[in-house]
Amino acid sequence: MAALYEGYTLCGVGTVQNSSNIGILGVEQGRDIDHVLVTDSSRFITVYKVSDQRPTGSWSVKRGQMISCPAVFNTQSQEYVVVTDDKVVRVWNKDDVNLEKAFKATVSADVLRVLSATDSEPVVLFCCGAVRFLDLLLASPQQPIEHVLAEDEIIRWSTIVKAEHQLVILFSTEQRGEHCLYIQRFDPNTLVKHRFETEPGLSAPISFSATCRGSNIHLLYLYLNGSVYESVLPLRRSSTGAEGVLALSRSLCLSLPLGEEKLMSGAVVVLDEAHVAVVGFPHPSAGPCKDYICIWNTHFQTLQACKEMAGRIYSQLWCYSGKMYIPHGKMLSVIPFECQKSSLAAALGKQKQTSQSAESKSCSFVSSWTAQTYSDVTQTAEIKSRMSTKNNSDVKSALTVDQLIEHIKTSAVEDVQAEVGEFIRWTPQADLQLAVGRLALELVSRSQTDANFYPQCVFLRLLETRYLCYSVCPELLSLAMVKKDFHLCQIAFQIFSDIPEAVTCSYLKTILSTSDSEMETVNLDTDSVMFMKELTRAQSRSDEEGGQLNGFCSPALESDVSDTPSNKLQRDPLALDMSCPVGLHKGALLNEVLQTAYSDRPLLPHLKDFTVPQVIVFLQYLRFLYFKYCHDAHKQIRALRTPSISQIIDWVCLLLDAHFTVLAVAPEAKRLVSDLHKFVRSQVKLYTELGKIEGSLQVLKNSKRSEDFGMYAIQVIELF
Repeated sequence: MAALYEGYTLCGVGTVQNSSNIGILGVEQGRDIDHVLVTDSSRFITVYKVSDQRPTGSWSVKRGQMISCPAVFNTQSQEYVVVTDDKVVRVWNKDDVNLEKAFKATVSADVLRVLSATDSEPVVLFCCGAVRFLDLLLASPQQPIEHVLAEDEIIRWSTIVKAEHQLVILFSTEQRGEHCLYIQRFDPNTLVKHRFETEPGLSAPISFSATCRGSNIHLLYLYLNGSVYESVLPLRRSSTGAEGVLALSRSLCLSLPLGEEKLMSGAVVVLDEAHVAVVGFPHPSAGPCKDYICIWNTHFQTLQACKEMAGRIYSQLWCYSGKMYIPHGKMLSVIPFECQKSSLAAALGKQKQTSQSAESKSCSFVSSWTAQTYSDVTQTAEIKSRMSTKNNSDVKSALTVDQLIEHIKTSAVEDVQAEVGEFIRWTPQADLQLAVGRLALELVSRSQTDANFYPQCVFLRLLETRYLCYSVCPELLSLAMVKKDFHLCQIAFQIFSDIPEAVTCSYLKTILSTSDSEMETVNLDTDSVMFMKELTRAQSRSDEEGGQLNGFCSPALESDVSDTPSNKLQRDPLALDMSCPVGLHKGALLNEVLQTAYSDRPLLPHLKDFTVPQVIVFLQYLRFLYFKYCHDAHKQIRALRTPSISQIIDWVCLLLDAHFTVLAVAPEAKRLVSDLHKFVRSQVKLYTELGKIEGSLQVLKNSKRSEDFGMYAIQVIELF
């Protein structure tokens, strides 16, 4: 069995100017499994921490320069490598700010790609087919590069495979309609050429994926007719191998279904020995739409899991450490997955599921066997699911998803609510995942055209299934904002992990533009409102004890260096005026936004659309939260979801970056900016004082304690 879990957006991506292709060159593994390196085709190279969905470093080339291939991470030297303008190799580390000041070398021939494997020196592949290890190339950048390929032979695909401390480079070429595969080994240094088999009407492979299992390389390649072939190549070449061009033996391992529309592209990636991920090909039972990512079992020819993607899929797919990275629409999404050991029972859905989460995320299978077998298996799975929910005597008949969609088009809100509730109750979990998205789309569509139809309870019920995400039904949040259904928006922001930055900002503007009196009538999550109520009541310990916590000190104490008792007892004037600038309900909604994942670069342009009053109110609320957090007021309150102090500071920085000029000249923002400046200065002062005693603390840490203390001892430690 296999499962696709809830995905989330890693970053936004644009399209190439004057082209319909997406502007992303590649996604490569970073310094560990939680970091990836994203190279776009404009000018930017960005390192993302996947778990936080945010960038940790970004570099760009100058205007007029061009990034020629995806950047890679050299695990041996802990440096990044990229090629610009075909011949300029650039090497830098995470501390370098400007690529122009980093190391660069111009080589004598055009570079196709830099290929990198874990714990190995990167390999440079030239357009002419020659290869060089990076360190040897940089030692003599202008060394002559031999021509391995013919003049009109073009490399279409390349990769690097590592196993048993052996590196192997594979690349496919095209020359006057003939397609070949080259295998470059380094121990010993040999190059073998294979010719792909050709059939009438069969074009070249459109996607490749290579893995190493045992002592063999398994190469899978996909054709536009849906055929997925596998070729098995030895990791080490036999000493008695034949010379010349060899035929590439292959075996058909999967036949993908084709829709009515003509396919132009697609991609396949090997997940394990029995499963592959495919994009660009239609779902077998979802109509002509091709915007699906599917996991197929190659042993039993069955569809194991699938997920609909919003927006156009660009037939690019990468897989690292149990996560798939797929560009679609204007975003790059991360989709975690899991593949279990392949068996016939699991492939047919008859294996007992021990994990409810795995069952709920797996898609209904589609078999390429006989229709009778498919029908029998479906009936068996449905009966088992219903028996686990109710006794046989209580089983009721439920509408199919198509029948329910027809009812949604004409029925009243109360009838739709009852029918959807029954459908969710009786539908097997394996079938519910696909159905929830279709139901949500139909409900939103009618709500947009019929002003008297808005089934809030039904939307909430669909959200509770956890099978709904923003990419499945993008219009749901827009509809909720138009209706000012803040309860639905709050639950959606808690559940959805793939909300685009533009929608986040639009929701923020809706919250800030709604009056507190109107907001207080909204029914919200009780826990979030109670947190705000307790936070506004909490008396800071600084006021109670006359002290300072977490580096916060009053402006008076910062500006006065006098050590008189009157100055020591002086109170913070800001504390007297530190009331919450927004209502409890508005604060609860803003807290949810603060915890939403985002990327800085696509978020900033949308923040600039905020009006000055909206920015000031939001900054005042962030200042209020920061003040309370600095005095540990939030730690006295039990709540399930609360923003962290780092999230608060990040949003303050974002707002200041987006509106610095406006805030600098706006008279009404003068006091606010001054207060924020004092807060920052207090933190700087705290860290400065901590830095002064760092040496003493290090001495205490490294001091060797005597083991023979006896009954009593006095130890003298001298601090310098």
